[in-house]
Amino acid sequence: MRWFETPNFDFVNARKIAYMISGVLLLASIIAIVGKGLEYGIDFRGGKEFVLQFEQPVEVTDIRSELTGPLDGTPEVKRFGSPQDILIRTDATGEINTVQNTITSTMQQLYPDNESTVIKTSIVGPRFAEDLKQGALNAIIFAMIVIFIYILIRFKNWTFSLGAVAALFHDVLIVLGIFTIFNDIAPFSMQIDQTIIAAFLTIVGYSLNDTVVVYDRVRETMLEHKTMDFLPMINKSMNDTLSRTVITSLTTLFVVTVLFIFGGEVLKGFSFALMLGVIIGTYSSLFVATSVVTELHLRKQEA
Repeated sequence: MRWFETPNFDFVNARKIAYMISGVLLLASIIAIVGKGLEYGIDFRGGKEFVLQFEQPVEVTDIRSELTGPLDGTPEVKRFGSPQDILIRTDATGEINTVQNTITSTMQQLYPDNESTVIKTSIVGPRFAEDLKQGALNAIIFAMIVIFIYILIRFKNWTFSLGAVAALFHDVLIVLGIFTIFNDIAPFSMQIDQTIIAAFLTIVGYSLNDTVVVYDRVRETMLEHKTMDFLPMINKSMNDTLSRTVITSLTTLFVVTVLFIFGGEVLKGFSFALMLGVIIGTYSSLFVATSVVTELHLRKQEA
């Protein structure tokens, strides 16, 4: 890591290249979200939920694969506590009893020597799903507003607040766009459900922490070097925090990657979102949040 001991990268001039990269990613994300639409999970679409108890442990991937045809779509299948208990969620049409019979008969064919019993059934109604969707949107908007106010109070400069919120919006929108683009391609579920919303909020927290560290260093440099020009001061601040930012991101990325590889099918979407969030959040802290502050400062000088 000696490469990061005395870094001298020109972040300020590199911001124009970052604008092009972010612009392409944001445009692709917006086109995908508007054109293709978000792929919501059962939580937000509404559907039916069943809990099956088997006499012996079963494989989640086998059940999911076997039920895809009879249910006219890939159901959400995960363990429900023990290896013998399985939670199945589906948006298959028809009465709940009909869908239940389809599931139980399929399980009898898949596991003829492993009897299953339905111990719980429930329906996620469209109204509940719509309320949940609105609640998730409100949570993200509320988080953005609180973050704007927090940065404003801490740094006493609205340009820092706008830079932080722009970086967070940038991160969430790009991750959402990637999930939309690769939903039909990825070998694991990339539907938007409550778990993915939790991942987005985690991304917001991680990216904000990185941004605040950089902003703190900018404020300290402004106080220590009051005669230094603004652009060299921004460069110095970002280079001072570069080692900490990169090392923290790499260690976090390593942990999340391990979770993605060994965490099981249920956590793949969540951990993949976090992997993207760490990479894009680190990038936005260095090239989006401070770039917005820089551009606004230059505009104020020209005015």
